Formats: sequence, structure tokens, C-alpha cells
Amino acid sequence: MSNSLHELIPALQELGHPRIAVVGDFMLDRYLWGDAKRVSPEAPVPVVHAHREEDRLGGAGNVVANLVGLGAKVSCFGALGNDASATLMLEALEELGAETSGMERCSDRPTIQKIRVMARNQQMLRVDREVSRAITEATEAALIKTLCATAWDAIVLSDYGKGTLSASFTKAILEEAQRRKVPSLVDPKHRDFKRYAGATLVTPNRLEAEAAAGCSLGNLETLAAEGEKLRSIAGLNALLVTLGAEGMFLMADGEQPLHLPTAARQVYDVTGAGDTVIATLAIALGHGYDFELAVRLANASAGLAVAKVGTTAVGREELLHMLRASTPAGKIVSLGDDTALQAALSAFRLEGRRIVFTNGCFDILHAGHVRYLRAARGLGDVLVLGLNSDASVRRLKGEERPFNVVEDRAEVLAGLECVDLVIEFEQDTPEDLIQSVQPDILVKGADWRGKGVAGAEFVERNGGEVQFIDLLPGRSTTGLADRIRNR
Repeated sequence: MSNSLHELIPALQELGHPRIAVVGDFMLDRYLWGDAKRVSPEAPVPVVHAHREEDRLGGAGNVVANLVGLGAKVSCFGALGNDASATLMLEALEELGAETSGMERCSDRPTIQKIRVMARNQQMLRVDREVSRAITEATEAALIKTLCATAWDAIVLSDYGKGTLSASFTKAILEEAQRRKVPSLVDPKHRDFKRYAGATLVTPNRLEAEAAAGCSLGNLETLAAEGEKLRSIAGLNALLVTLGAEGMFLMADGEQPLHLPTAARQVYDVTGAGDTVIATLAIALGHGYDFELAVRLANASAGLAVAKVGTTAVGREELLHMLRASTPAGKIVSLGDDTALQAALSAFRLEGRRIVFTNGCFDILHAGHVRYLRAARGLGDVLVLGLNSDASVRRLKGEERPFNVVEDRAEVLAGLECVDLVIEFEQDTPEDLIQSVQPDILVKGADWRGKGVAGAEFVERNGGEVQFIDLLPGRSTTGLADRIRNR
């Protein structure tokens, strides 16, 4: 199998909806968003003026969110406190459609909460509320009873070392998975991986793998040798080490090691990326895919997860769009295909990305076009480009135009990294297309200032903004065509 992301599309489309059990440390992540513009007079620390609070599922809860987003049917098993955070947690899980009858309420511990103070998408401070001692024998027995009475096709053990997954509980879970002959996946916290003996797959990051191996795993050769030794001694079917910017490294019993470079285009925040990885692996293995295909899908999901800020889930449609857009052809939306357009836009919005829109004929692409498009993309997170159809260009520019048919123009534009989506439109102006896209920012060249920009009133009425970009002097398609004719 090649490394092409585009080749994963059929596998994602054929992925079923397996039943996945998630057991482990469920957390509530609270984000306080604000701005930091001054230093406190009381201590040398920034003052964050908070203007928004947000609760998200964290820990095992983020695994659930990712699984649901990818299409799995999920049952949850964990220990919560008798507090308001537990109520928020259960409401959030049930809103996703997850089964929560396996969640035990405990009077001897609070619901784990991590409070992050954020300013300009940067984490300034984290406050943890938790008790890490082991759950009681009674709670453990209740969890085992419910777990064994529930149907599932794969199980995820999300171990953050907060007391839910004791050695005895972990052993009982893995034995139950072996009895059912279904995949068991572990996101480990403990250094002794023999604790997870019998697991189908364990997914440490590099630091966790180094702690378990007792040595540095700084290069792939050492990782392959020491990782295989660690896998064999611990009695694991497979070991997948996540390597951050270097991707992932898989070692499976009886198979050659597999290194996958990262699929991430840009990294904003690695919080929760491991949850996305293990969720994708679980649904893929639960469906019946082999290790290599499951890991390739997980690597693609991780590339999306780290491009977001904070603990966020990756959805199936979002991942599908990312795979399609991995080639220039995947960025092109055909004339009138509103379904494909809205699917792509939904994926962008799920990522919380600001959508920039511009349009034009782009008949003979030149340096002025490229600089303009780069500048437009820099105003937001995603650049959606409306491209005049051939008929539209003829009406606007004359019968001899366009010099290049719309298919060729779209392919060249889609090949630019700064362009995220190319959409053909038939009308003389992009007014209707702009209303369909609903961009956050509408961009035109500075030569349009004061001339009445199509779609500007709609964008501003909906809370967006209109920006003008200076053009590169002496560069134009008309000028190029004239120089060619006069030679």
C-alpha cells in the first residue's frame, strides 16, 4: 500500500459502525478564553480578561467524542463524582448518543476537571481538580459486571493514571476481550507494559515508550529494536509509538516495522491527539481492517487533530474532506455540486476555521495572482476561490477568452498550497455563490475599492468583513496576452 492519503478514501467510505466500549478516566475540560494585554501589579504574571467559557469532553470522554464523530456506537464505563461536573459530563455524552449506563457515581472522589486559561489560542495556565487514588472494590465490581453484560466489537482502555484502571481491573477487561475474540486497545500511562499483557494494541507516545523501555528511543533504528523487545516482553500483539512531528511507528507480531510520516500540514495544539489516534484505530480494527490500514487512517486523523486548538474531536466527514483535498483534484467542486460544497464547508467550520472567499477568471496564472491569493489566505484559515466558468469569462472578457478552459484553470489553482477549495460558477458575479459559502471574509483587489463589490453587503450583514489587497503592478492576464501578440 502506498502512502497516498487519497487512497484511504474507499476504506473510510466502507467503514461500518462497530460497537466500541470505552473504559477509563473520564474528564471534563473547561476552557476560559480571553485576551492578555497587561501584567498583573500583584505578581509578574499576565492578566487574562476572560470573555468566554467552554466545557469539552476530555480524557476517555474525548475518545468517545472522536468515536461518535467517526460513526461508532459507543458505551462508556468509568467513575464520576457526585457533583455538577458529573452531570455536565453525562449530559454531554448522552447528547452525543453514547450509552452511559456503565458510568458509576462515587461519593469518595470528584469528577476529574482540567481548567485551561487561554489567550490568543495559547495556553497560559492549567488547573487540575482530581483525586488519583484507585476506585473502590465495589465500584470496580459494578463496572466489571456492567461491562461483561454489554455487547461490543472492540474495547478501548483510556488510562490516564487517575485510579480507574487498576491492575486487576485492566487484567479482567483484557481477559474479557480475549474471551470474546475482539480487539482491545490501550492508551497507557503506567511504565510497566506487562500490565497490559494480552492487549491487541498499545499506543504510547515516545516519552511513554522510553519510560517503559528504560532507554532513549531517539532514532528509528533504536526504536525498532527496543520497541520490538518491549512489545515481546510485555506480551502485546502490537505496539504503536506516536512520534509527534515524525509521525508513527508500528511494530506488530510477525510483521515488518512500519513508519508513517506525519500527515499534519500545521500543528497548533497536540492536546487530545492521542485520543483521536486510538479512537480511529478502534473503529478501524473493530470493523475488521488490518493493522496497517487502521494505522494509516489514524495517522490521517491525527493530522487533523493537531491542526485545531484544544481538546476537539475529528469527524468522519471532516476526515473524508481532508483525504479528498490531499490531491489538487480533491479541492475542485464541479459546477452546481452544492452537496460537495456544503460538505467541504461543514468540515472547515467543524475545525473552527475562518473562511476567506475571493473570485476571478485566473485565465493565465501569473505572479500577481499568486501573491494576491497568498495574501488572501493569510487573512483567515481557509481560502475558497470562486472561478468564472468559460461562458462567464466570454461574457466579461470577450469572445477570444478564456485562453485556458475552466478545467485547466481549476487544476492549476488547486495545485497552489494557499488555495483550499475551487468552485466554478456560471453567473457574471459571484453573489449567489457568496451567499451559499457565507464566508467570514470577502477579499477583492484594491482596484475594486469604492466600486461596489458583489456580495459585500451580504457578508457584512452577516457579521463578516470585506478586505482589499494591493495588486502587484505590471502583472495582468491582458498585459501578458498583449505582449505575446506583439512579439
